Amino acid sequence: MAKVAPRTLSGFMELAPRDQMKMERMMQALRESYSLFGFTPLDTPVIESAEVLLAKGGGETEKQIYRFQKGDSDLALRFDLTVPLAKYVAAHYSELSFPFRRYQIGKVYRGERAQRGRFREFYQADIDVIGDGKLDILNEAEIPAVIYSTFTKLGIRKFKIKVNNRKILNGFYALNGMSEKAGEIMRTVDKLDKIGPHKVKQLLIDEVKMLPDKSENVLDFMAIQGDNAYVLSRLEDYRGMDPTFDQGLEELITVTKYLKDFGVPEENFAIDLTIARGLDYYTGTVYETEMTEHPEIGSVCSGGRYDNLAEYYTDKQLPGVGISIGLTRLFYVLNEQGLLSEELVTSPCDALVIPMTEEVGPAVAAATALRQGGVRTQLYGEKRKFKAKIGYADKIGVPFAVLLGEDEIAAGELSVKDMRSGEQKRMKSDEAAAYIRRNVEERNRTAIISEK
Repeated sequence: MAKVAPRTLSGFMELAPRDQMKMERMMQALRESYSLFGFTPLDTPVIESAEVLLAKGGGETEKQIYRFQKGDSDLALRFDLTVPLAKYVAAHYSELSFPFRRYQIGKVYRGERAQRGRFREFYQADIDVIGDGKLDILNEAEIPAVIYSTFTKLGIRKFKIKVNNRKILNGFYALNGMSEKAGEIMRTVDKLDKIGPHKVKQLLIDEVKMLPDKSENVLDFMAIQGDNAYVLSRLEDYRGMDPTFDQGLEELITVTKYLKDFGVPEENFAIDLTIARGLDYYTGTVYETEMTEHPEIGSVCSGGRYDNLAEYYTDKQLPGVGISIGLTRLFYVLNEQGLLSEELVTSPCDALVIPMTEEVGPAVAAATALRQGGVRTQLYGEKRKFKAKIGYADKIGVPFAVLLGEDEIAAGELSVKDMRSGEQKRMKSDEAAAYIRRNVEERNRTAIISEK
């Protein structure tokens, strides 16, 4: 029988065990951070009816979606976590308490061209707050606090949460007579960081068909920058010219007003009028977050306010605000740049019990005692020489090897070897459990991401 060569499809990531442990630690940190703010976990099906997933789709979404037939059913893999959330809230509306706060970390699928740092299967880590009819602006003001807490927990210190408001942009375009082209302008201006103002201006003239003086007005407005107080003072110059602009300005003032109370340092937050987010369903505050010393990574957390999450599934008005972290891409780039800590315990266990005698009963009992003491413990049961056993311990990166020979059995003790330092100590099983647990906890206090 011919063998099939094992291979992984392009755009699908498989990690080595140690890297997978780092990914799991990142997910754990995200769950803990999201839970701290009162978000409840949610899991939605990976496969949905194509009709449900594509209700608000079309265009590029329909081209990228993985769609297939199973019997008479037209099915598709989810391409984000927002559409399944919309379906979930519409379907379970009567069972939910609003505002409904959920987080979800799950895989999504997009059939786009795989390239460096872009995947066809990848994890997203989302939070959303959904209101029933209304949703107070305070929820939008709290989102930077969630981002700040999450990034600091991951170990990222040098980052900037960039914030804008789509109403400000829509109002500005309206008072300049550009309302009909507002969406096109925002999508073009969103490229400023990538291609620069000269090329953006040319795109506005050539593709959006704007007059040169109008495109100049747009770029002059986008160039307003400085500390938050200065930007807000410059925006005050436009107050009273357009009601939508005024509403957006009030919302932006509110978002910045509570930063200190929410514990967000001003150095980690900036009003940036170039931030628009490409998706048209954002209607208010929008967010993008970048690692300031690694701008080449781009936005690592983005999102915003939308007015009607589930309009394709229900007549109920369900406004919301949310953010998403592209976790697989973030992990890939951080790992590639060597920014993931090597200090973390990434072994499948904290202690490997190695029997040194023919009788393995005492080793089994020792492993059981360590587990009862809260130590992740593996029992090595293979009949091999000591060199192979200790070599295995070294290869899996276990922090401690627990050796059990005739002397240890006679004394009712364990020999605990620190695999990093080589130091070896004899102690009782309860002492060993406390010693191993304390040392592992110390190592795991290291931040997941180690900025250079």
